[in-house]
Amino acid sequence: MSSLTVKAPPAKVSRLFSFPDPVNEVSARIVAGVVALIALTLLITGWSGLVLVLAYGFVARALTGPTLSPLGQLATRVVTPALGLTPKYVPGPPKRFAQSIGAGLALTAAILTYGFNNFAAAQVLIAAVFIAATLESVWAFCLGCQVFRGLMKVGVIPESVCERCHDIHAPA
Repeated sequence: MSSLTVKAPPAKVSRLFSFPDPVNEVSARIVAGVVALIALTLLITGWSGLVLVLAYGFVARALTGPTLSPLGQLATRVVTPALGLTPKYVPGPPKRFAQSIGAGLALTAAILTYGFNNFAAAQVLIAAVFIAATLESVWAFCLGCQVFRGLMKVGVIPESVCERCHDIHAPA
């Protein structure tokens, strides 16, 4: 009887599915601003195809940071440097958690829209995305990050996941 050996993924795959830590909050806020505009456009116009744009973006950013996200690339490589904005680095794990929440909301909205023909229910979820993205973009208040920290505080997320996160004033 032979035993099954599991190998680590190749380094290129491992790098592809990595998330930056720390994260430049300035670029994250730019991404959030565009996400808020896309969500608002969807809510005002009813263009249901935009739910797929949001879903792809959140999944790409949750899995790879800005690597596979056209919006993430634009914000980090073009807009932030072109505007000469000073980076502000914050811990990455809470931002990844927030992107994962966005992915869950946007994917559920896509399933409601295209799987169950219930765009009205999807719009409720997209409204939540709009609110969270606006909070992040305008006031640097990351709702998902606050949930992450709360879950750390009650022990659901171990402190080892983000040792810098228990003190929100600690440098990234």
